[in-house]
Amino acid sequence: MSDNEGDQGPKSTFSTYMAEGDQLYQKGEYVKAIESYSTALILQPDDKNCLVARSKCYVKMGDSGNALRDAEASLKEDKEFFKGLYQKAEALYTMGDFEFALVFYHRGHKLRPELQEFRLGIQKAQEAIDNSVGSPSSVKLENKGDLSFFHKGRPKGLIHPLRREMRQQNKKTPKSEKTAKQLLGELYSDKEYLEKLLKDEDLVKGKMRDGERLQDLILNCITYLDTRTEFWRQQKPIYARERDRKLMQQKWNKTRQNPPSDPTRFVLKSLEEIDAALTAGNAESSLKKAREVLKSVQCWSEEVVPNKKEVLGNLHSCIGNALIDLGKMDRALDNHLKDLDLARQCKLPEAKSRALDNVGRVYARIGKFPQAIDAWEEKIPLASGGLERTWLFHEIGRCYLELKRHTEARDYGVRSLAVADEIADEKWQLNACVLVAQSEMKLGNFKSGVAHFERALDRAKVLQDDPARDAIQKALREARQRL
Repeated sequence: MSDNEGDQGPKSTFSTYMAEGDQLYQKGEYVKAIESYSTALILQPDDKNCLVARSKCYVKMGDSGNALRDAEASLKEDKEFFKGLYQKAEALYTMGDFEFALVFYHRGHKLRPELQEFRLGIQKAQEAIDNSVGSPSSVKLENKGDLSFFHKGRPKGLIHPLRREMRQQNKKTPKSEKTAKQLLGELYSDKEYLEKLLKDEDLVKGKMRDGERLQDLILNCITYLDTRTEFWRQQKPIYARERDRKLMQQKWNKTRQNPPSDPTRFVLKSLEEIDAALTAGNAESSLKKAREVLKSVQCWSEEVVPNKKEVLGNLHSCIGNALIDLGKMDRALDNHLKDLDLARQCKLPEAKSRALDNVGRVYARIGKFPQAIDAWEEKIPLASGGLERTWLFHEIGRCYLELKRHTEARDYGVRSLAVADEIADEKWQLNACVLVAQSEMKLGNFKSGVAHFERALDRAKVLQDDPARDAIQKALREARQRL
């Protein structure tokens, strides 16, 4: 969004700003994503999906107050909107209001019992409550009614019984200070420094340039660190974290030094676990596992693992994919380039195709479209199957469209559409038609552009893709006006 766009109003469509926000969110650029979603909300102020999307960004940034406001706004017209319920639960959980979060995880689970997110939410909220107040029987929650007023309208002087108990438990003792030191790590020295500043009576009487008292600023910082300490403690007791870490370290040290009796089976099973974690949305777990297996395999000889380089390439690919999900594009690219180098060394066509695929994805995500095109065009002879080819031609065409090289964009769109027609894939027929239509319009071939938009609209209706249908209808109206 341009600097003066806010003054002049939105210059594009709601769908465009939503798509832009989604892309920025995937790249980990949450501030820019919020700007795009906010602009989209100017056009459609009550769009619940957009409110949830912006709420997710606020959660990622640690702004749980705004995250909660957006989540509640998404539920204004539909109290059973499951995405809004889940996002409200996530916001409350991030704020440390685990008991209220549990209520909304339960409500969402009741509405959509097939969704794993609600089951996991119930589990983590219950564990956090148990860690903070003891036995589960000490907390009784009913999944009835909207309890948000407890959170929003609680008088300042009233402390929830659970919070009172937590505060009493949080009084300074040598043991609690040791735990805080372990949890805060390097931040603990900052906390000690702030506490020393608070004892300087002359200093705390001073004020900042904006008029805020230094005493208030210091107290707010200390309160924040205390809140984070309590939150992290409730996630899992420190002794359990230390025990798990030591056990895991012992296990992997033993594995690295002494390969298992069947290394091939070990590697295959590990790769399955890594892929399963990433598919389930747990990129951190997938990344950790892949790095541990990589360290192990690097210590083994070629005799133990005859195809060692191929295995290492596969693991670098897994690490790169996990880093993409985490928005760490530079490190992801580094791992996918290592995978590509190993594939070339070993002359492995399938591994090379995979690596070029991923390298192109990362370049495209960070806006380096010429490099993405180079990688994907090198992959074309290696592509196997119609589905992979129609996707590949489409992505190359999109990159050319971004570079305003409209003739190349159209040509690749036509190639993508031809393959999609061969395999009768309606989704890729839709995508390819839109690409060709957009390119033709840029080239001034309005009749062809309208024809391809019309075909894309037919595919959207068959697929019952309402957002695509609405966006294409708007584009089609504009295209017809140019005829």
